[in-house]
Formats: sequence, C-alpha cells, structure tokens
Amino acid sequence: MRASPIAPTVDFSAEGVQHGFLRLPYSRDDSAWGSVMIPVTVIKNGEGPTALLTGGNHGDEYEGPIALFDLARSLRAEEVTGRIIIVPAMNYPAFLAGTRTSPIDRGNMNRSFPGAPDGTVTQKIADYFQRTLLPLADVVLDFHSGGKTLDFLPFCAAHILPDKAQEAKAFDLVSAFGAPWSMKMLEIDAVGMYDTAAEEMGKVFITTELGGGGTATAKSAGIAKRGVANVLKAAGILRGAVGASGTTWLDMPDGSCFSFAEDGGLIEPLFDLGDPVAAGAVVARIYPVGRTGAAPLEVTAKMDGILVARHFPGLVKPGDCVSVLAVVVA
Repeated sequence: MRASPIAPTVDFSAEGVQHGFLRLPYSRDDSAWGSVMIPVTVIKNGEGPTALLTGGNHGDEYEGPIALFDLARSLRAEEVTGRIIIVPAMNYPAFLAGTRTSPIDRGNMNRSFPGAPDGTVTQKIADYFQRTLLPLADVVLDFHSGGKTLDFLPFCAAHILPDKAQEAKAFDLVSAFGAPWSMKMLEIDAVGMYDTAAEEMGKVFITTELGGGGTATAKSAGIAKRGVANVLKAAGILRGAVGASGTTWLDMPDGSCFSFAEDGGLIEPLFDLGDPVAAGAVVARIYPVGRTGAAPLEVTAKMDGILVARHFPGLVKPGDCVSVLAVVVA
C-alpha cells in the first residue's frame, strides 16, 4: 500500500510540547496547491503510555473540541509521563463547516475506517489514523455528542468486547472519566468505525455522548474537560488524583433499545431525557404536516428503561432514530 499523503509538522518522538498540523494536500478551485491543515498537539515527557485524544470526528459535536483545544493550550510537559497526542477536530473540513460529514466528499469519518491513502479526503484522514496514529496509542478517547439531530444524557461509554481484559480496562477508564452516566454501549452499525479500528488493534478505547443539538453547554463542556483530565490521570500519564465520579451505570442490552420513525412529520416527544419509560409506552407522536385532521403516528418503546437519547429537531424523516432507552445497572 502506498504511503499516506499526510505530512505532520510535528515530531511524535520529540520531547516537550509541540503545536502543529497534519497537512493533507488538497487541490481545489480556489487553491491549486492547497492543503487541509488539521491542528495537532503532541506533549511528551520521558517514557510511559501514549494517549490519543480526538474530537470533531463528526463536525457538529463540540464538547470534545472545546476540551481538547483547552487542554492543548494549557498542558505543560512536566505534568506528563509518557505522551499525549491531541487532535481536537479529527474531520477538520466537517468541523469548519459545522456539519456531521465532510463538505468536500460527504464522508462520515466514523464510517470510513480503515480508510485509503489514495481515496477521498475523509478516507485519507482515516487511513492516517489507522496506520500512523492508532499504532502509537495505548489509550484512545474519542469525544462525541448528538450533533444537530440527537440529544443525549451526558455519558462516557465503552463496548462489550470478546477480550474481557481489554474490556475491563476500558470500563475502568469510563468510570474514571466520571460523567454523570456511564454506558455499556451497543452500536447499531459498527462497520467502518474508528472505535472498531482501535479495538481490533487491542487499544483501550472509550468514547462519550455528552449532549447534542449542535451546540455545547457550560455543563457539558465542563464534563468533557474534567473527564479527559481524569482519564489521563487514571492512565498514569497526567499527574494528580482522579476526581470522585458518582456515576450511574447504564446498559444497552440489545436492539430493542432503539425506536425509529416510519413516517416523517412534526415530532412531539412525550418523555424527557432521564425519564423512566415502560415497554409499550408511546415515546413520541409524529404528526403528518401535509394536512390537518390526520392522526399522528405513535412510536412506542420496546422495553423498560430510561430515555438516554432522543431526536432533536422538531421535524423527523422516515428512518430517523426517535429514541434510545437503556437500563440502570444495579
């Protein structure tokens, strides 16, 4: 396979703090010899584990970029044992556009792995993470939230894995993150995910869903900032004690957690995030908007649980996720 076209302006093996770019050549109408310049920070101090911290995998999710741009500007090398690689906006074109996918190629970064060095811009970025950055890492934290179309209870999460030792290490870091909620997470489509790429390499991978609606709040950004510091401390990379968590554990046991819209229209939520929901309960109504007088479609829960995610905009399309339930783990 050919080499990656991405050239870093930092040296991942050098001691100290470096701020630079992952430069990806991109010839376009307004810049024949242009580049996509993805900001990156590397902090290294002696021998120790490496943490790879990423945000902006989807460009309309902001808690991760806030926490990581702040960490990159404030962290000093003497506070670190090992190495921290910070990429606050992984899909940088999407981040600049405020969209889930790249405006260049419509690429969804979190469905583009392992990528390709001769593919689209999104595939080239994924390939660089797959073949260059992930192999350097011991611990990977990838920040997410709901973007413009979902809203979540704020949680940190890891996946159930075949390798139980790897799984246990991930759940330990989820607990250390200290979000109000901690999730044993089920993905409805794990093919091509950054998560899957990291886990298949044996990396300790954790992620988050910290809100949504295409914005961040003071609360959600604070959770992200405290959480990343706690993870680095728990991993032995950042000095200091892990803060007390007080987290509540949740589990998504199977696909019955999810409810989807079968028709489009105006959505009326009947439960708020964190509310208990009984199996068979109507979680939302979808009103047809082409005429008055028509009965709404009722979307029902398939299991008992609490509402952990909901569709965010007021209008819904067929196939959109309406709600996600999870059960509290005793």
